[in-house]
Amino acid sequence: MTQYAVTNPATGEIEKAIPTATDDQIRSAIEKSHHAFGEWRRQGVDERAALLNRVADLYAERREALAAIIAREMGKPLIQGKGEIDIVVSIYRYYAEHGPTLLADEPLSPASGASAAIRKQGLGVLLGIMPWNFPYYQVARFAAPNLMIGNTILLKHAPQCPESAAAMEQIFHDAGAAEGLYVNLYASNDQAATIIADPRVQGVSLTGSERAGAAVAEIAGRHLKKVVLELGGSDPFIVLDDADLEQAVSQALSGRFGNAGQACNAAKRILVDRRLHDDFLVDFQQAIEGIAVGAPQDEGTFMGPLSSERALATLEAQVQDAVAQGARVLTGGHRLERPGAWYAPTLLTGVTPEMRLFHEELFGPVAVVYPVDDEEEAVRLANDSAYGLGAVIQSRNIERARRLATRLEAGMVHINEGPGSAAELPFGGVKRSGFGRELGPDGMGEFVNRKLIKVRE
Repeated sequence: MTQYAVTNPATGEIEKAIPTATDDQIRSAIEKSHHAFGEWRRQGVDERAALLNRVADLYAERREALAAIIAREMGKPLIQGKGEIDIVVSIYRYYAEHGPTLLADEPLSPASGASAAIRKQGLGVLLGIMPWNFPYYQVARFAAPNLMIGNTILLKHAPQCPESAAAMEQIFHDAGAAEGLYVNLYASNDQAATIIADPRVQGVSLTGSERAGAAVAEIAGRHLKKVVLELGGSDPFIVLDDADLEQAVSQALSGRFGNAGQACNAAKRILVDRRLHDDFLVDFQQAIEGIAVGAPQDEGTFMGPLSSERALATLEAQVQDAVAQGARVLTGGHRLERPGAWYAPTLLTGVTPEMRLFHEELFGPVAVVYPVDDEEEAVRLANDSAYGLGAVIQSRNIERARRLATRLEAGMVHINEGPGSAAELPFGGVKRSGFGRELGPDGMGEFVNRKLIKVRE
């Protein structure tokens, strides 16, 4: 039987194992969630907002303990884990504050002279399939808006995150959520398919790999279920010739190596104008070599281990393939000699289209820098990807950067700041990075019945 397990990536040791749910447990969870929807949908928006605020309070109170859990589960340094909790709190607070307004009826003006409005209501039970790299944040951006709408949540977390998954369910319980409103399931992939097929389940949201997204979308399509997919990315970080060099280096460092480079919207392809390229490369290499690598539990650690031995092996194979075909390693490029899934912060140049790295997503602490002749080449190279999640532009000329942003095939563009996320801003991509949006007002627009009510008096 497939097990959920806490395998500490800093040591390689299995600290806790949990068996997969039984089929009876899955059936019971669906029934409880469906029953809870019948009650929750009748709750007023103020009561829903009050629950989200209580959830936010508990996340804030348990910040230290929650950060410690994911330090063990997936190797996130404590300071970054606490930062993740902070944005989770902001997400629940955002929807508690703005949810009632976002759910207000939208009046229409029919040509016939009758009155009409759009009323926004929940659809029912939703399944969330969430990844390991941001164990709390990914769940919050799915759960918070949909609970505010009036939906109920079944949550299948990544198999390596059983402890954080249980901690989140406990928060909802302690906040006073009704049974079935938010249910954690240690479900297998086959059981997830069964859940999606159940007629009481109205939609599924997945954050994860392109392969997983395609599989879930295929199942959901067969059963006519709404899907939101937030998948991989190979985001460009464009440094134009008029960029602030110090700022660009600093933001490229945090944007590439935060969370050990394990973020879908990390800066994965750094495109630097040739007039700044050499200076950028020298400063960037120096900054990379100064990264504090250490135990996730140490307050001074900026980068811990990768999430698993499997993740490390994939990254290692990608780098070795590039080097074998002529890519240059300026620093790093190897495992660290210690137990666990450790890889040195790495800087590569000379990557060409023949190499895996040019086309595949890099999910780890490896930066690739490409020189470009001008902004035309930067746009061409930035768009030469199957992915289209986010992008960064560094330039002192804001209007120039804005014009460039419109030409990039991406769902999000940040100018003069690194990649990031905020409760009030929509998050999502195009092309093979998925479809649909989370967070901001758009986060309440996916799993909702926009019901027309027309009245002739």
